[in-house]
Amino acid sequence: MDINLFDYYLPEELIAQEPSQVRDECRLMVVNKSTKTYEDHIFKDIFDYLHEGDVLVRNNTKVIPARLFAVKDKTGAHVEVLLLKDKGNDTRECLCGNAKAIKVGTILHFKDDELIGECLEVKDEGIRLIKFTYKGIFLEVLDRIGTMPLPPYIHKACKNNDDYQTVYAKVEGSAAAPTAGFHFTEELLDRLIKKGVKIVDITLNIGLGTFRPVKVQDTKDHVMHSETYEVSEEAARELNLAKKEGRRIIAVGTTAVRTLEANFNKFNEFKAEKSATNIFISPGYEYKAIDCLITNFHLPKSTLVMLVSAFMGREFTLECYKHAVEEKYRFFSFGDSMFIY
Repeated sequence: MDINLFDYYLPEELIAQEPSQVRDECRLMVVNKSTKTYEDHIFKDIFDYLHEGDVLVRNNTKVIPARLFAVKDKTGAHVEVLLLKDKGNDTRECLCGNAKAIKVGTILHFKDDELIGECLEVKDEGIRLIKFTYKGIFLEVLDRIGTMPLPPYIHKACKNNDDYQTVYAKVEGSAAAPTAGFHFTEELLDRLIKKGVKIVDITLNIGLGTFRPVKVQDTKDHVMHSETYEVSEEAARELNLAKKEGRRIIAVGTTAVRTLEANFNKFNEFKAEKSATNIFISPGYEYKAIDCLITNFHLPKSTLVMLVSAFMGREFTLECYKHAVEEKYRFFSFGDSMFIY
């Protein structure tokens, strides 16, 4: 499909620059994809739309302070480095600014040499394989010298790093947050559990796919970057039981969708595994794993708009987005939310 079919008009002032003061008081568009209708609410109203026996699937990944600044050995040139995939043995794939200047053997010095990196391999699109040396614990070093890797459309730093985490973030390893989960509070989750909603956690460590725009004219030519995920025995058991009993599986965010659909496609059921996926969901895709979706409003012409369009139809998706613009919803990572059922 032509990428321009997923474009829409968005005034820049609707791009949220900071989170809601109270997480569950952001706005919520409740969308019935069968009747092609939608209503305006606030997020805490989602309590009324989730039922006893529903399974709410969250991505419990935790964002690390993955944005680092270095200087090159000898030349002193400044380089920005975004940590992506952990390859083990203190080696990571990194997205580098001024990447042409980083060749095999290039040494990078980070913050008074608390961290030193050596480029081991040059990959495409600004990706470099870098081995790090440091004293102590790597994540503690990052806490001291790294910053949160906010998307480029957010122009101010977080007042608190926890602003760019879900309240249930647990497994460290992502270069971006599963932002659909930002709207949940501990209190709202407790109320849902008492109502009989089942909470299931999976993990997908968000990487390069979040930062790469679609550069092809025909969407069929786009290739997603691979991201690692994990489904536990407990999660697979609960999800399979829900399928068997006809209970709804509700994905919190597109990363949960991609994990669940990739896992179910592989086994024709949910199965515990640690694996990776580059699944690209666009119109024409037949959903097999999920029944409902909680998601934010996504960038024009992005793979995430395509994923939502595959779930409820492209034209209806764009109609909902048009309504959101007219009603001045807040867009993107710190923006408002949709519940699609």
